Amino acid sequence: MSGLSEERLASANGIEIAYQEIGDPDGEPLLLVMGLATQMVAWDEGFCAMLAERGFRVVRFDNRDIGHSTKLAEAGVPRRTDMLLGRRRTAAYTLRDMAADTTGLMDFLGIESAHLAGASMGGMIAQTVAIRRPERVRSLVSIMSSTGNRWLGVPTWKAFGTLFNQPGPGREAAVAATVKTFRTIGSPGYPMDEARFRELAGLSYDRSHHRPGIARQIHAITASGDRTAALERLRLPATVLHGDSDPLIRPLAGRATARAIRDSRLRIFEGMGHDLPRDLWPEFVEEITATAHRFGPTNSSGRVPFLPTK
Repeated sequence: MSGLSEERLASANGIEIAYQEIGDPDGEPLLLVMGLATQMVAWDEGFCAMLAERGFRVVRFDNRDIGHSTKLAEAGVPRRTDMLLGRRRTAAYTLRDMAADTTGLMDFLGIESAHLAGASMGGMIAQTVAIRRPERVRSLVSIMSSTGNRWLGVPTWKAFGTLFNQPGPGREAAVAATVKTFRTIGSPGYPMDEARFRELAGLSYDRSHHRPGIARQIHAITASGDRTAALERLRLPATVLHGDSDPLIRPLAGRATARAIRDSRLRIFEGMGHDLPRDLWPEFVEEITATAHRFGPTNSSGRVPFLPTK
């Protein structure tokens, strides 16, 4: 196994998606789908390497309107009332479009079907791929996400306020705002690695700082509706991971997701908020690998694609 590949651009669903890979090109495909306002670099290279060591062909990518993927600047900035009320007619796009981006990336990479793991909005996108294109999804891991039912898992007022923070101009202000956000929504049961958050925030700013895209992503979430009934029709290996201290998407939303997906596994982590604490990476890797094992023990070549779980 080598390190992450060079960053490349894929033509997908009428836009360009920036992505990187790590692991055996013939391994089980695993797409990591990141959340709101967050670039693919938040899937830490070390975490990706842990998954690659389990035999996965790991792909991380920037969603539309973030990082090095296409920005929908011509769509403008949605009004806050439209975002809050979820008015679909004024949304530049919805989670369905972002799900089509994901399958478009798979098409570009020659991946017929893949395991999907998504965090926060990324979990919503992964769920939507499974709903709309079930033949493309081998297994699903939904992390700190929700069904789209706006009455479940409502954020605390303080956490809700982080969605609309307006940092001052410049790199340092953006970094400071990120650190402040994760002091609010991060995991109280795990020490905050401020240096890591500062490094990640600086890297993200240097790659691409495009705040209007964040508003359009928020609107995509609120305009996409409740997926509960559609999730109840899914028949695939699925696991729901959530923190018991998540102030942004409360654990009730994770429990509802697990109830909706038949035979899914639910794991609630004590002390975890709305982030991915380094101390829990081995647990996340175990859960993703175990969920993939439920799809089947061999890949198309007939060989066992995973190292044994510990």
